[in-house]
Amino acid sequence: MKTWKWLILLLGTLLTMSACSGTESRGEGETTEVDKITAWAWDPRFNIAALDMAVDYFAGETELETIENAQDDIIQKLNTGLSSGTMKGMPNIVLIEDYRAQSFLQAYPDAFYPLDDYINPDEFASYKVATTSLDGKQYGVPFDSGVTGLYVRTDYLEEAGYTVDDVTNITWEEYVEIGKAVKEKTGVDMITLDPNDLGIVRVMIQTVGSWYVEEDGTTPDIANNEGLAKAFELYKQMMEENIVKINSDWSQFVAAFNNGEVATVPTGNWITASVKAEESQAGDWAVVPIPRLDMEGAVNASNLGGSSWYVLNVDGKEQAAAFLADTFGANTDFYKQLVKEIGAIGTYLPALEEDDFSSEDEYFGGQNIIQAFSKWTDDIKGVNYGMHTYSIEDILVAAMQDYLNGKELEDVLNQAQSQAEAQLK
Repeated sequence: MKTWKWLILLLGTLLTMSACSGTESRGEGETTEVDKITAWAWDPRFNIAALDMAVDYFAGETELETIENAQDDIIQKLNTGLSSGTMKGMPNIVLIEDYRAQSFLQAYPDAFYPLDDYINPDEFASYKVATTSLDGKQYGVPFDSGVTGLYVRTDYLEEAGYTVDDVTNITWEEYVEIGKAVKEKTGVDMITLDPNDLGIVRVMIQTVGSWYVEEDGTTPDIANNEGLAKAFELYKQMMEENIVKINSDWSQFVAAFNNGEVATVPTGNWITASVKAEESQAGDWAVVPIPRLDMEGAVNASNLGGSSWYVLNVDGKEQAAAFLADTFGANTDFYKQLVKEIGAIGTYLPALEEDDFSSEDEYFGGQNIIQAFSKWTDDIKGVNYGMHTYSIEDILVAAMQDYLNGKELEDVLNQAQSQAEAQLK
């Protein structure tokens, strides 16, 4: 009898402990509200400025704290935290570049909160939805377009004997020749580049619909990639012609054009706010289509970057999702303000139909740059970025240095192909 009494007592204790444990754990469908949601993003004049504006359009009462980090720091923190298996210290909302999105979603699907109940993916540009979804679930709120343009200093061009028409719809080969003349006549470099970032190579190869991988998004496409070989040759030519101002980070990149040290900036439209930050240069800038590779089928349109918002699966996820739904997910008035104040071209289709996007910009000599970027967006050749863009680019950065130091291009690309195949097995 004593044995039975002890068993009954033990069973009761276990049931009590189980009940207590159940109240402490959170089921997947349960809501846990927080007083404040946090967001990680980079670029105070663009992404963080957009978040600050979004607060005014949010119908809820939750406070938003925006924490600025360099993009590389965000990636490192996410990788460190998510790979450790703990969500401690993670934000509610995080901005992730489209090139990197699939690598996170495929590696840590349970770390992200599905947003299908909050936004309608059909209302966003399809190429953005492809990068922000996985296995039929929508995890990201698509944000900005990465459509590129060639920002040019019209005063430097004029001093060198050129007009805006002379740099419109040109090839990258023509761009280099003009750059040599500009440097000779003005002493100003044509472009600023970071040797550890081959973004300009990505811009070049997408003008012919090429990427570091084949259409399957997985198989490395380096050794026999004609567009990539041409981009390498052009990169080396720019370096050897001494028309490049080297930079080592974002702040030096921005300083190069704000300080008047370069004549052009070939990059994504998201740089507009940083260009306009230097008020003394108002009227000295214009934007023309990005140069193309001199290859059959090439277009004067490309993409660089572009990013989207994600909600992490932590306390407050429902509030964070509601914040994004009220703002980036469905508010045309908000997108009007984004365009007017920071030049952010979103990928929310109903907003792109608004007539308010047809205004002229006096900073760019009265040019309607938003309309121009929207037109060029339609011409961009779609590619499958896959999930290895930066892994392969790390290999190509070293390959580029070998090429600049005298190694034959064919050998450099063959070696990079072998390294990529071995690394991505």
